[in-house]
Amino acid sequence: MDIKYLGLRAAFETFWATRIARLVRLTSRARGAIFTLHRVVPEAPADFSPNAILQVTPDFLEYFIIRIRELGYEIVTIDEAIARISSHDAQPRFAVLTLDDAYRDNLAYALPILRKYKAPFTLYVPTAFVDGVGEVWWQLLEDVIAAQRAIAVPDPNGAITYLETKSQAQKQAAYKKLYWEMRAMPNPRRVAVIRELGQRYGIEATAHCRSLIMDWSELQTFAEEPLCTIGAHTVRHYELSTLSEAEARAEMQQSAEVLEAQIGTRPQHLSYPIGAARSASDREFALAGELGFRSGVTTRPGALYYRHRESLMSLPRISLNGHFQAPRYVDVFAAPAIFTSASSLMG
Repeated sequence: MDIKYLGLRAAFETFWATRIARLVRLTSRARGAIFTLHRVVPEAPADFSPNAILQVTPDFLEYFIIRIRELGYEIVTIDEAIARISSHDAQPRFAVLTLDDAYRDNLAYALPILRKYKAPFTLYVPTAFVDGVGEVWWQLLEDVIAAQRAIAVPDPNGAITYLETKSQAQKQAAYKKLYWEMRAMPNPRRVAVIRELGQRYGIEATAHCRSLIMDWSELQTFAEEPLCTIGAHTVRHYELSTLSEAEARAEMQQSAEVLEAQIGTRPQHLSYPIGAARSASDREFALAGELGFRSGVTTRPGALYYRHRESLMSLPRISLNGHFQAPRYVDVFAAPAIFTSASSLMG
């Protein structure tokens, strides 16, 4: 765990131990919060697992549902959440559960728990992933580095850079370097680099995507599930801010059209890939509104307030991060105004 997460964990411990989280929960005017999940898997992450932040255990998900309800929250659909933040009526606080990317483990491990507790949720689907033609490049990069003692990486001019990946520290450094370099690349360049890297070390990107992500027959289970709302997550999971306006519009529109063709219902809700301020901002929010979506969710942390009725295309979400699965931390998540304040302090 890097220093950033060590600091955040210390903050979580402080908010819980001092009962600040309880005080904030009881006094805040926040109406509720949207929570983000990605993967739900029973296995503990390996020592080198930079994407462990994207996975929680089934036990943690189950405890979260039980505890958040004990603390007075109703778990509601995204549509009900929009209705509540738009209403002056006094109503119980709410939590919205969302799952991004349509990982196959959502079917195996998350859905049984959500059904057991009758907890509604939204599943945001990147259609190219389900078609099996996308690249889950952040996980492919991890998997390559995890298996190698050194890797060869080409630069744009064709020269090869060798990175040692023997130790855990070397693996972490290599992943951090390459992850941020790939985030900065034009999308076609990143696709070419990750596919070439995977091929060099025996991981075919399309098969890798198919192993992680549900296909359409598996997704149909969610489409037929009364608890589930299917949302759009673009086609190729590109950061929309890196695209031209026409390309960004097409990513959103085509994902909605493909989902409508496959499951029979046009999605009304959108999740912006990556979802941080540098990944989606005013232009993308405006496009989502023009395309007729009822809401758009980011990964900017924070609670939902009455004021969010005016910004439904840029709703905040709080990540249920894999580094924060201690049961006591649910009491901190249940004080979402803390995340709004922290986000404001960080600009």
